[in-house]
Amino acid sequence: MLTCVRVRNFAIIDELEVELGPGLNVVTGETGAGKSILVAALQLVLGGKGRAEVVRTGAKSAEVEALFTLEEGSPLFARLEAEGIEADDELVIRRVVMAQGRTRAYINGTLATATQLASIAAGLADISSQHEHHTLVDSRTHLDYLDAFGRLDAERAAVGVAYEAFSHANAAVVALKDAVAGRADREDLLRFQVHEIDDLELEDGELESLAEERARLRYAEKLASAAGGAEEALYARDGAITEELGRLAHKVREASAIDASLVPAADQLEAALSSLEDVAIDLGRYARDLQMDPGRLTEIETRLDRLGRLQRKYGQTIADILAHRDQAAGELEALDDHEARLADLEKQREQVRVGAAKAAKTLSAARKKCADDLGARIAAELESLGMGGARVEVELARLSGGRGELEIEGARLSPTGIDRAEFLIAPNRGEAARPLAKVASGGELSRALLAIKRVLAGLGDAGLYVFDEVDSGVGGAVAEVIGRKLKEVARHHQVLCITHLAQIAVHADVQFQVSKKVVGKRTRSEIRHLSEEERLEEIARMVGGVKITSRTRAAAAEMLEQARPSAR
Repeated sequence: MLTCVRVRNFAIIDELEVELGPGLNVVTGETGAGKSILVAALQLVLGGKGRAEVVRTGAKSAEVEALFTLEEGSPLFARLEAEGIEADDELVIRRVVMAQGRTRAYINGTLATATQLASIAAGLADISSQHEHHTLVDSRTHLDYLDAFGRLDAERAAVGVAYEAFSHANAAVVALKDAVAGRADREDLLRFQVHEIDDLELEDGELESLAEERARLRYAEKLASAAGGAEEALYARDGAITEELGRLAHKVREASAIDASLVPAADQLEAALSSLEDVAIDLGRYARDLQMDPGRLTEIETRLDRLGRLQRKYGQTIADILAHRDQAAGELEALDDHEARLADLEKQREQVRVGAAKAAKTLSAARKKCADDLGARIAAELESLGMGGARVEVELARLSGGRGELEIEGARLSPTGIDRAEFLIAPNRGEAARPLAKVASGGELSRALLAIKRVLAGLGDAGLYVFDEVDSGVGGAVAEVIGRKLKEVARHHQVLCITHLAQIAVHADVQFQVSKKVVGKRTRSEIRHLSEEERLEEIARMVGGVKITSRTRAAAAEMLEQARPSAR
C-alpha cells in the first residue's frame, strides 16, 4: 500500500506531502489546478522516464519520494534480496530529476539503476493514465489473470511440475547425444591416455629412486674420487690415520696396565680404530663398485622425461597418474554402453512428455471455457459504465515453437502451459476488437481497465490502482456506477482516483483537494486532506459550480449520505 508521497519542485508544485489511506482515495479540484501532476509524479517514482521539463523553473532538480508498506509474504522481499537491498515492512523509493535531464533513483537509501527500479517497482501500482504503467495493458500478464479468474491454480501447478520433469528429461537426452556426437574423438583420447600410462608400467616410489640413481651416475667420478681418497687417507697408505691411531691405542693400553684409570681411554681408542677401519673398508668397496655407465644414465634420463610428461598431463605423483588412468578407463567403459543408456533416457523422456502433454492440454481446455465467461463478464461491466456497445474477447493462442524448445503438438511448452492470452476490446459496436494498448481514448481505456479490475477484484499483485481519466466523457447515472465500482475495487486494493465528478468523489474513503494559487510572480499547486465539513463544501462546489448555495450544499449532503455503505 502507498502510504505517503512527497513531491518537491515538480512542475508547478513547490513542495507537498500526501498521506494516503486504505480504500478509495479521491483527488478533486478545479480544472487546471494540477490534479494529474500527482499521477505524473507517481509515474516517475515507479520508473517512468524523467524529463528536464518536469523540473520547476529556477530549481536545480525535481524530487519525488514514495513510501510503501509491504505485506508479509510479498514477492517484493525476494526481488529486494536479489538486488542486495535491505528491507523490513517498508519500502522507500526516491527519484531525482536534474535540470539537465539526468535522473537518479534510490531504493531504501541505496542508489539503484533504472533496470533495478523497474524490476522492484513492478506490481507496486497499476496506473490507468495515458497508457503508462498499465500491468493490465501488458499482454504478458493476461494469462495470469485468466488463470486466477478461472481458479486454475491446481491445473497450472501441475503443468509447472510436468514442465520441470520434461525439461530435465530432455536435457539428459540432449547431453548424452552431445556426448555421443563426439564419442569417436573422445574414445580415441581416452584409449591413448590409458595406453600411455600402462605402457610405462609405473611403480610406487619410482620417481624418487630414479632421481637418486641419476644423481649417482651423473657424479660418479666425483663420488669415486671422494670415497677412494678417504679410504687411502684412513687406511691404505703408509702412515694412514688408522696406522697412527693403532700405535697410540697400543701405548695407552700398555699404560693402563700401570694405571687402571686409563682403561676406558684405551677402550675408546680401540673402538674408534675399529670404526675407522670399517668406514675405510666400506668407502673402498663403494669406490671400486661405483661405475660410470653413460648408457644407464641415458636410459634413466629418458624414463624420467616420459614420467615428467605424464606428471604435466595427469598429476604430480604416481598415485595421481594411476587415478587418472582408472577414471579414463571407467569413462571408456561407460561410452561403450551409451546406446543402451540413450534408449532408456529417451523412453523416460517420452513417458514424461506424455504426462506433460496431458497436463498442458487439460489446462488449455479449462482456459478456453473460462475465456468466454471472462470476456462476457467484462463486457457486462462496460455496459454499466456507459459502454454498452463494447465487446471484449479473451484471445487464446498456442505458443509458437522454436528450435531446441520443448514442444507439445507443435506448440512450445512453457512453465505456464502451451497458451498465450490477450484481452481484446472493441469499444464501439461494429469495430474490430483490438489490444487494450491500442485503445485510443484515455477515458475508454480507463473505463475498460476499471471493468477488468472490477471483474478481477482481489486478483493480481498490484497493491495500488490509480485512475486518472476514468470519468472522461461521462456523467449522471454512469458516473454514479463508476463511483460504486471504484468503491468495490477498493475493498481489495488501495485505489487513487483523480476526478471532477461529484458522483465519484462522494464514494471516497479519503478525499484530497488540489488548488492552484499565485504567490508573488509564481504559480503553486497545493493539495490538502479534507475534513468532513470541507468535503461537503468541495462536493457542493463540484455540483453547483462557482456559486455554492444552500441547495447545492443540501444536494451534496444527500449525495454523501446515499454513498455511505449503510445507505445501500
